[in-house]
Amino acid sequence: MAESFVIHGAQVFLPSGWKKNVDVRVKNGRIAAVGNLSPARGEKVIDAKGMTLTPGLIDAHTHAGLGGEGEAGPSKDVNEITDPFTPHVRALDAINPDDLSFGDARRSGVTTIAIFPGSANVIGGTGCAVKTAGKTVEEMLIVENVGVKAAFGENPKGVYGANKQMPATRLGIGGVFREKLYRAKQLLGKKKPPEDIRFAALEPLLKRRIPLRAHAHRANDILTAVRLAEEFNLKLVIEHATEGHKIADVLAAKKIPCCVGPMLWPRSKEELRDRSIETPAILTKAGVMVSIITDFPVTPFELLAGAAAISCRGGMDEEDALRAITINPAKVLGIDKQTGSIGVGKRADLALFETHPFDLTKAVARTWIAGVQVHP
Repeated sequence: MAESFVIHGAQVFLPSGWKKNVDVRVKNGRIAAVGNLSPARGEKVIDAKGMTLTPGLIDAHTHAGLGGEGEAGPSKDVNEITDPFTPHVRALDAINPDDLSFGDARRSGVTTIAIFPGSANVIGGTGCAVKTAGKTVEEMLIVENVGVKAAFGENPKGVYGANKQMPATRLGIGGVFREKLYRAKQLLGKKKPPEDIRFAALEPLLKRRIPLRAHAHRANDILTAVRLAEEFNLKLVIEHATEGHKIADVLAAKKIPCCVGPMLWPRSKEELRDRSIETPAILTKAGVMVSIITDFPVTPFELLAGAAAISCRGGMDEEDALRAITINPAKVLGIDKQTGSIGVGKRADLALFETHPFDLTKAVARTWIAGVQVHP
């Protein structure tokens, strides 16, 4: 049950930046007041002097709850590797709320995540936005559909080409994508709804109610995703954007958000040879809205703040790095009016750090979701 309380005397990360000695009142699961507050009689006060308070951290691209954290192969539900075109499958239907990863997220100050199918298929299904606490998926759910996952580059061609099946090349990936979107557009243009649920599942994408969430590492694959999105008039978000720094001006001019990462992993395949910790800074300075992601389980939730921190070593401004794990992913997920920043009326998703969020030697002292303390 949500409590009413005041967090007193913290350094707080507000939309305008850091401000010292701020009080935040939480009531009925919402942020009720921010400033120099006098606690009401009997009101619970949490002494946060010397600590820092941020919005709950947000990861816009994960596979949490699908991968069977710490479990054997039969629990792995990330990819439906039976057909390169599976837009009707939903991450929502495979999430296990008891997965160990959600506890890791809460202990790391991560309150909201997006969960998507993996990148084996050209079109792999839809993702959802969830809170990182809840007994059931329904309790956790914030937005049922935050985008259609698509993949360009090595992954689909590697999965299907190995079986002599299309797509075996980048040409084939573009061909499959174009064929299926063309057919969906034809069917959805008729008065009668399409009988094939796979094409019906693309209606919100083609009507621009949700974005295409396009997995793309290399610059040429990013530009293929851009080309196809423009051909079919789709909203687009680039996932990973490993070589986004090479075409930052193009992405900025087209106002295409990028979910960059995972930052803390090796160059494990050819597409990653130009991975750089400077990418978030270059994109941000060009005017691209950047979110930093873990791509969990590629990197654990304990390292979301660490990934933002290392982007500062690559030239990113500290406050921009914090926005890349709070308000920017909230905007990508379409939930920025609910969460992602500390402001009156917003859901009280908050993380209280012993020192600075980027100091990985210290713990997260407390995490709240909608005013309910979920850690410790």
